Amino acid sequence: MTLSIDHIVITVKNINKSINFYSNILGMELREFHSSFDNTKRKSLHFGNQKINLHEVLKPFQPHAKNPLPGTVDICFISNVIVNDWKNIFDNNQIKIEDGPVKKTGATGPIISIYIRDPDENLIEISNILND
Repeated sequence: MTLSIDHIVITVKNINKSINFYSNILGMELREFHSSFDNTKRKSLHFGNQKINLHEVLKPFQPHAKNPLPGTVDICFISNVIVNDWKNIFDNNQIKIEDGPVKKTGATGPIISIYIRDPDENLIEISNILND
């Protein structure tokens, strides 16, 4: 059996702040789509072959997690932009670096990572794959 991630859902307090962070800072592409459940207009952020769907905390779409709350996500993104360049991007946008650069173990081997927080205090890890 092979599984891969198609999308995740992040619950947010302020959808516009989240869109700004993920699209303007991290470079994800904002798209809108209509839910097949109730035809509601939704927003998603695309990167590579994956996407993040955004749910506002006071208006979560059905179905949703049992306890959808902002600030409960901890996610790592692999980037082809080097971590030191990300440090400059975050510094230029007054985004505090929580930790790093620090060596970690990714899904396929060693990575170097920096950690920041999104507008809802989710922990965001930006990493580069290290060659042994």
